[in-house]
Amino acid sequence: MDSSSSSTLGTWRYPVFASFHGPDVRKTFLSHLRKQFSDNAIMMYDDQGIERSQIISPSLMQAIRESRISIVVLSKNYASSRWCLDELVEILKCKEDLGKIVMTIFYDVDPSDVRKQTGEFGSVFKETCACISKEESERWSKALNDVGNIAGEHFLNWNTEANMIEKIARDVFNKLNASPSWDFDGMVGLEAHLREVESLLHLDYIGVKMIGIYGPAGIGEAVIIVVLMSMVRSCIYKNNFF
Repeated sequence: MDSSSSSTLGTWRYPVFASFHGPDVRKTFLSHLRKQFSDNAIMMYDDQGIERSQIISPSLMQAIRESRISIVVLSKNYASSRWCLDELVEILKCKEDLGKIVMTIFYDVDPSDVRKQTGEFGSVFKETCACISKEESERWSKALNDVGNIAGEHFLNWNTEANMIEKIARDVFNKLNASPSWDFDGMVGLEAHLREVESLLHLDYIGVKMIGIYGPAGIGEAVIIVVLMSMVRSCIYKNNFF
């Protein structure tokens, strides 16, 4: 299913996409955030298999379009990466054109520095723009101004990173459950199958479970996974497991 049809139907392939500067946060903040999301049955797109280059890959652009929520982690060196800046432009385009949700995390940077490209953040951005066209630098500058105006979590306002991450996970969870995911109304014969799957999942059991999906290529594994994740999220929400 292409991104335009996905948006029309209110569906998505990935609940969450994160845009971040790897050397700043991958092994620290992002790893903790990913673990919290996993504990709360929130699936985040994993970009580990994509080779970094000057040009953002088509598969990553597609992942942005197919994600319901994009989280932009703005760190000190975020603007040093043309890759990150191109991601940001695409994320904001999807917000405007497709109604995607964009959340911001200001990780040890001031939102004002992001908006105005000042301070240490601004110095890094100017270095990145030194060898590119004025048109491209203005496009990035506008994107940073726009994302800097989106209210989000400011790392310096929290006593501990752990508390901030828990709050982000709750917010993401609530946004996912407040948004339409899969509309099964009017699909004859599907409800009985869903109830059967639900009974096999034993959703009232809060221990660790492993689910295997077996079959030939093309049977719709991605769709099945998203449906299962939706069921699990709904169960967590109803039972207040976190």
